[in-house]
Amino acid sequence: MGEWGLGWPDETDASNLSSKQVPKTDFFSAVCNYSIIFLVIQTDVIFCPKIDWREQLAMQHMKSLFTKEMMDAINAAKDDMGPWSLDYIRKNYVSSSWVVDGVDHHRQTNSTISEKPKQSGLGIEHETSQPKQLNAATVDNLVNEDKGQKEDTGNFQPGSQMKMARRQLREKRREKRAIELVQQDDEATIRLENAAIERSKAVDSAVLGKYSIWRRDNENENSDTNVRLMRDQMIMARVYSVIAKLKNKLDLFQELMVRLKDSQRALGDANSDADLHHSAPEKIRAMGQVLSKSREHLYDCKTVTRKLRAMLQSADEQVRGLKKQSTFLSQLAAKTIPSGIHCLSLRLTIDYYRLPLEKRKFPRSENLENPNLYHYALFSDNVLAASVVVNSTITNAKEPEKHVFHLVTDKLNFGAMNMWFLLNPPGKATIHVENVDEFKWLNSSYCPVLRQLESSAMKEYYFKADHPTTISAGASNLKYRNPKYLSMLNHLRFYLPQVYPKLDKILFLDDDIVVQKDLTGLWAVDLKGKVNGAVETCGESFHRFDKYLNFSNPHISRNFDPNACGWAYGMNIFDLKEWKKKDITGIYHKWQNMNEDRVLWKLGTLPPGLLTFYKLTHPLDKSWHVLGLGYNPSLDRSEIENAAVIHYNGNMKPWLEIAMMKYRSYWTKFIKYDHPYVRNCNLSE
Repeated sequence: MGEWGLGWPDETDASNLSSKQVPKTDFFSAVCNYSIIFLVIQTDVIFCPKIDWREQLAMQHMKSLFTKEMMDAINAAKDDMGPWSLDYIRKNYVSSSWVVDGVDHHRQTNSTISEKPKQSGLGIEHETSQPKQLNAATVDNLVNEDKGQKEDTGNFQPGSQMKMARRQLREKRREKRAIELVQQDDEATIRLENAAIERSKAVDSAVLGKYSIWRRDNENENSDTNVRLMRDQMIMARVYSVIAKLKNKLDLFQELMVRLKDSQRALGDANSDADLHHSAPEKIRAMGQVLSKSREHLYDCKTVTRKLRAMLQSADEQVRGLKKQSTFLSQLAAKTIPSGIHCLSLRLTIDYYRLPLEKRKFPRSENLENPNLYHYALFSDNVLAASVVVNSTITNAKEPEKHVFHLVTDKLNFGAMNMWFLLNPPGKATIHVENVDEFKWLNSSYCPVLRQLESSAMKEYYFKADHPTTISAGASNLKYRNPKYLSMLNHLRFYLPQVYPKLDKILFLDDDIVVQKDLTGLWAVDLKGKVNGAVETCGESFHRFDKYLNFSNPHISRNFDPNACGWAYGMNIFDLKEWKKKDITGIYHKWQNMNEDRVLWKLGTLPPGLLTFYKLTHPLDKSWHVLGLGYNPSLDRSEIENAAVIHYNGNMKPWLEIAMMKYRSYWTKFIKYDHPYVRNCNLSE
């Protein structure tokens, strides 16, 4: 290298330092011991002060290597700044020959600077704040200013303004880097939050009782600590009371029982700390003292463990018993007619039979057998439910005068059903009410169900139900005594051509549905030679044939696919012409006769319906019929509101107190609660 740089000087350069030909090694040791030492290791240069004539000689030759500004800066600051390095000079004394990389010359920032920086022995500058805007142009001006001072005085001194400019640039770089780091942190935080949101979407909070990390209840892990503490104390009090009695510690036993009763009274039915009685903290302290005393006198690990296991087993048995009782009571509530509806039926029946015969007839009876109109079949013993079906259908019908309702009920509700629709006719629509007990052709010689009900075995099965002696024991057998399985109103759906021989198509409706759209489009659906048009329910595995039928029986396994899709009763369009051609009623009788011993299916009309209409059912669009409002609390609201028919299948019927309130308004809006009969029977929303 011809001049000093980021490397070692060669021998010829070293020889130029003196008129004497100093060997390279001698020159180097002389500079290290007595003069300025340049150890160029990558970027650092170290100077050693206090040297003799050799320093002057070396400095003279260095002037040819460095600029005057740099040499003056070294001379001015070497006495009070301590050891120097090339990196320090580059950062703090910028000249026109030094270029600072990474500085944006077009950016301006605010920072605090000091006009008189103080220097410590370690070269650390302590600044007093004085705001000033600096940019690249300002730096150049300061450099020129300092050059001008040097020319005037003949002695250049590195001014404070130069220092402030360089410090400003350093702070700008730090600020820029800090902003970049903050932005990186913000971006990382946003990515984490988005990932957490995506994971939370996979949490199925729609299912009742399922844990959700977003639930407000779980935000505070220490919430309701007093309630949990009191419950824990009561458990241990019961454990120690038994042990105390066994060890004849009667005084301690009595004290534990007293505290246990006090805690029970203070806890009551509280599920949160806010619900606790004001005396709860005092009871907790008192119980804690007694438990501490009991532990001191009675605690034995094996004994306590055995007692806790016994209590756990006992609690488990109690839970199972309560579940059975709950099932029994819910089934009982579902099968019971509310007193208000029973009152309504009685009052209407009395007033109907007071009417003269000429006032008991409905108008437009000529429409009953007209196949060109829209005919509905509705079989029900519930006056209020039937009124909702008719009202909702007519309200949404585009041409009410073309709709004909065929109602069939039993003899107990025949008068009430007639009286209600005589008082509340469905506008221009036609309505007719019949009594199923007057169908003389529906007898035990023709109908297998009626014949089976006359057998002693069936009566034993349905009415005695294995003689349950307790509520929990009878819970599983209550379904066998469901009146709908014995009523011919439930089985009449298999005899539609016999009931309405002059009709070609008919729409069957259950009495626990609500119509929300015009249904006339169903008569235009092409069933493609099938008999039954229905909405399929096999979106889930338990709605397939193997759920309802006994596939261990060879008659079932040979003739049916266990994975065949189930469908729903409740809104079905039937082609009665195809029904007669394929003898659907005969197929039903065949399977009903084979099931006399209940070996093919247990209960209900859906299993024989699946068998009877197997491969004869045309699937309808699901928007025609939405099910589950009587048992499923997580139905999508938009799906409900877009459905043509909504079905309250399940135990939670809308006219019962156990109904789900979130769905009940769809049903109640079609009831006239200001009607005198409804008001007098205390029926309300």
